[in-house]
Amino acid sequence: MRATSCTLFILSLLWDSVGADNTLSSLQMAAVSWEGELPCRKWDCECTFKHGRGCCCAATELQEVEDQLFYRVMDLSRGIFQLGDAILGDIGGIRVAFTASMSRKKNCFGPFTTNRPIPYDVITLNHGSGYNPALGMFTAPRSGLYSFSFSVYSSVGGEGEKMYYKVQLMRNGEVVASTWEDNREDSEDSSSQTVLLSLEQGGQVYVELLSGRQLCGNIEGLNSFSGSLIYPTLA
Repeated sequence: MRATSCTLFILSLLWDSVGADNTLSSLQMAAVSWEGELPCRKWDCECTFKHGRGCCCAATELQEVEDQLFYRVMDLSRGIFQLGDAILGDIGGIRVAFTASMSRKKNCFGPFTTNRPIPYDVITLNHGSGYNPALGMFTAPRSGLYSFSFSVYSSVGGEGEKMYYKVQLMRNGEVVASTWEDNREDSEDSSSQTVLLSLEQGGQVYVELLSGRQLCGNIEGLNSFSGSLIYPTLA
C-alpha cells in the first residue's frame, strides 16, 4: 500500500512532533460515536497512527486495489507504447514524394486548342511511384493529406511581345489553384503556388496549360511540379 502508507506515516510523524494526544483522543471519540456506515465497518485511530496504516480491517483490501490499479496502469502504458510503435512503423513505411520539372525546350510549349497537362519529364524524386511522367500526373497511392507545389516560368524573348500564359493545378478534373500572366510589359516572368489537398487513394493531381496559352524560353528546372504525403488518413 505504497502511497497510502507513506502519507499516513508522514502524518503520524507530524502528529507526534506537535504532541497531538488530545487531538487523537478527540478523533477516537468522534470515530467511535460515528453512526454512519464505513467501508471497513469500524475505525481504529491508534492503529492508524501507530502502525502507519489506514483503516486496519480494510488494509488488505486497499492494498489489493492499489496493486490492481498499479498493474492495470502498467498494462495500459505498455499498450500505448506498442500502439505508438505500430503507428510509427506504419507511417515509416509510407514514403510518398515526388519532384519533376520540364526539360529544356527550344520552342514554346503551346499554344494548344485544348487544355494540356504539362509534361514534367525530368524526375529527380519519385518515392512511392505516384508520379507518371508520361501523363504528367500524380496518383495518390493511399488516402491522406498532401502538399503540392508548382512553379511557372516563361520568356517571350523581346520587348513588346505579349506574355500570355495561364497554368492551373487540377484535382480529379477540378481547378484548385492557378497562376497567370497577360501583358506586354514583362519579357519574362515566373510565379508559383503551394496548396494542401486531401486525397483519397487513387485521386489524381496534375498541372495543365490552358488552351491558347504558351510557355516559352523554358530553362530546365524553372517549370516544376512536386508533392508529398504529409500524413495518411483512413480511406
